[in-house]
Amino acid sequence: MVFYAGALELCCMLLQSGLGLILMKFTLEITEAAIEDLQYLDKSAQVMILDEIERQLVSQPLQETRNRKPLRLGSQFQWELRLGKYRIFYDVLEETEGAYLMSVVSVGYKERNKVYIRGREINL
Repeated sequence: MVFYAGALELCCMLLQSGLGLILMKFTLEITEAAIEDLQYLDKSAQVMILDEIERQLVSQPLQETRNRKPLRLGSQFQWELRLGKYRIFYDVLEETEGAYLMSVVSVGYKERNKVYIRGREINL
């Protein structure tokens, strides 16, 4: 599997508002660090994680769900997407009005109450 960094146009999202529908454009970026994190994992996990990033983050990445939640203020990441024992950490930045950049910053896994990225324990 080949990994790449950079921006990838993935979707436009429609939100219901009191004024009608608002078009929100999201660009997904997978950072070099996240690619290196993925390469630390086995191939089946890499494929599963990339599929889930595309499935989950193109549809309302700013909405909290059972597997997607904002992290505490002061955390090194803004959002966490849970996929079994794997954790995908991403930030969402507004580039211009109505256009957002989602940056997948890091990928790791959780064992009990500890999170590991590239085999090293991190503190959220």
